[in-house]
Amino acid sequence: MSNDKPDSATNPAAKLWGGRFSEATDAFVERFTASVTFDQRMALEDIQGSLAHAQMLSEVGVLSGDEYHQIADGLKEIAAEIEAGDFPWSVQLEDVHMNIEARLTERIGATGKKLHTGRSRNDQVATDIRLWLRGRIDRIGAELTRLQTGLVDLAEREADTIMPGFTHLQSAQPVTFGHHLLAWNAMLSRDFERLMDCRKRVNRSPLGAAALAGTSYPIDRARTAELLGFDAPTENSLDSVSDRDFAIEFCAFAALLLTHLSRASEELVLWTSSQFDFIDLPDRFCTGSSIMPQKKNPDVPELVRGKTGRVNGHLIALLTLMKSQPLAYNKDNQEDKEPLFDAADTALDCLRAFADMVPALKAKKEHMLAAAAKGFSTATDLADYLVRKGIAFRDAHEIVGQSVSFAIEEEKDLAELSLEQLQQFSADIGEDVFEVLTLEGSVAARNHIGGTAPDQVRSACARARAQIEERH
Repeated sequence: MSNDKPDSATNPAAKLWGGRFSEATDAFVERFTASVTFDQRMALEDIQGSLAHAQMLSEVGVLSGDEYHQIADGLKEIAAEIEAGDFPWSVQLEDVHMNIEARLTERIGATGKKLHTGRSRNDQVATDIRLWLRGRIDRIGAELTRLQTGLVDLAEREADTIMPGFTHLQSAQPVTFGHHLLAWNAMLSRDFERLMDCRKRVNRSPLGAAALAGTSYPIDRARTAELLGFDAPTENSLDSVSDRDFAIEFCAFAALLLTHLSRASEELVLWTSSQFDFIDLPDRFCTGSSIMPQKKNPDVPELVRGKTGRVNGHLIALLTLMKSQPLAYNKDNQEDKEPLFDAADTALDCLRAFADMVPALKAKKEHMLAAAAKGFSTATDLADYLVRKGIAFRDAHEIVGQSVSFAIEEEKDLAELSLEQLQQFSADIGEDVFEVLTLEGSVAARNHIGGTAPDQVRSACARARAQIEERH
């Protein structure tokens, strides 16, 4: 709802800061400089910060007990208005802070004008952003945990499912689908660590830094930090109001997260194609074509892949925003919110899409196994076999290369060659060679931490699950 009251357009004193001005703000400039259209989403955090500030002012004697209760009751009523969608937002009041303060004064009278004692919009907005982002980080962390839980569960179920492992998108060595899924989980585990590390620096209170130099009132910054659930107050008032490192750091996290989700999305898009046909995505995560009735398009992973670009752009936007700003606060910082808001929204939405989709993936095991049998994926196993027979690896590499070349001419896989055919390249090859040339033997041979042997995959799932459970 918008209620653009006309008096501020003709009377500069109608602005809460208008006493120094002799003419009204130009109507275009008023709209151009306003931020309420987007920063109103921090309204409840703004009220949360104001309640803590008012309580602290009461405890140190700047506000009387009666004044504090008037302010607190008024702010709670305003919060209810906002949550009900009944708040009269005004562009002429510029931002979320002035809108709420003006509404408070309208509701409770002159006492409302005392709320801003000992603070500035500079430390107020810095506090609001941190409170808002902390809440978003917690939601994103929960969704990331939900996705990882689904990934690990699926990896455990597919611990024995053989598929081709790729380098350069060419068949390289056989792996298991479970092992591949755990690679995605490893990326996401690093993302979670980065997110929690970012949260530590978000969770510092700038409230009380005022405009830039602090305040002469006997405020208790540690108390407001405590009331707002921050770990501690920030140390330097100049830095407190101008720091946006935490927003940049969050966007860097989001860019890396989306990069990882984009890589997984690319594989899902490939795997659902008829050329690979490794997995099936349920219909609820796909759409069709307006002209081609046979099409089933993997729109969810495609969109996640596409949204990575916008999050990368938000990171660059914030870095560029901050690169030339002198201390302390500048109006430039009004431009920090929309990139941050959208980066957080996009990260949360993409995680939700993946967390819903991943547990529903269906492996086409026969297709995976058949693909793993192509491309001489056990060639390295033959080289390792020869090394165990006492042949130097480089010589073994040459022998296997010759064997592969011969197999291509014969249009056979290595495992399909006869013993006599293999022995023409090395007399050290014996009947036991066929044990290592099977896909199952190749996968089982990587029986160490981080390897693709099914038992190792199950052990890795248990460790990953234990790490996830430690978060709760």
